[in-house]
Amino acid sequence: MWVGLLLAVACVGLLLVSMMLGKYPIGAGGVLDALAGRGDPRQGFIIEYLRLPRALLALLAGAALGLSGLLLQTLVRNPLASPDVLGMSSGASAAAVFFLSYLTPYLGQHWLPLFAIGGAAAATLAVQVLAITRRGPAAGASPTRLVLTGIAVSALMGACTTAMLASSPSTSTLSAYVWLVGSVFGATWPEVVSMVLWFLVLLPGLAWVGRAVPAYQLDELAARGVGVATGSLRLQLLVLGVLFAGAAVAHAGAVAFVGLISPHVARRWVGQGFGGACVATALIGAMLVALADLVGRTLFLPKDIPAGIFVAVLGGAFFIYLLLRRLR
Repeated sequence: MWVGLLLAVACVGLLLVSMMLGKYPIGAGGVLDALAGRGDPRQGFIIEYLRLPRALLALLAGAALGLSGLLLQTLVRNPLASPDVLGMSSGASAAAVFFLSYLTPYLGQHWLPLFAIGGAAAATLAVQVLAITRRGPAAGASPTRLVLTGIAVSALMGACTTAMLASSPSTSTLSAYVWLVGSVFGATWPEVVSMVLWFLVLLPGLAWVGRAVPAYQLDELAARGVGVATGSLRLQLLVLGVLFAGAAVAHAGAVAFVGLISPHVARRWVGQGFGGACVATALIGAMLVALADLVGRTLFLPKDIPAGIFVAVLGGAFFIYLLLRRLR
């Protein structure tokens, strides 16, 4: 409880700092005045329409990616699992780039989350089917094979994405490239509201599956012995993981490794309990993306560097560390 409270306070503090810093610095008093609807109108415009929606979208997208990673790691019982490693992010990216390159003139932007989620689901289904190597009562896929198959599917989806970018109009290609790296640049209030609605839809499902996860975490046979339908639970975990990852990628782009880092850090701080891990993972993921976005838009002024670049550098090093630790 204390860890969750401290992380929540840190997120609020990071949100305040994000509204204060930028090309035009604003003091804490100016931020509070702008939020209250008084003070300098120029500062009010910067806070209300530029910095606040961007910071909120970064927090929400990071929380969704972290929860997706936790669900997938719980599903396959493998700490290396994440939306990036299992092909979800690459599938969502390929579908979103297809939408941005060829369908944007004909369909509204509000269809993008559905295309991203559909791409994530298709890539996940392909990984599940290709990873199965056994038949009969013991049919299934080992965690290691799931990870390796996910990496292969991610590479295939990446090639498809590159091919679409090479053949699409230059205007679409530029926006798609920025989106692929992972960025909340130009975030708007409708996007923030859309992300909040996804959370309102998915959080009850997360609470529902959380009741059976502790038994599933112990052992498959033990879970069945206490009445847990493990097959149904795995499907629910997979669907929730796909929806969280697809919604985050659709709104903030393909920010990599958040779903890998956040659950590991959360478990070190709160233990293996699923409820506490969900809260800590969501808050850590939110802080990762928000902090990366803050660094990207303030440390290299007047340039605005996408947040996904900084998270990818940190996540790549963390992934190598996990691999070396598992080998030892």
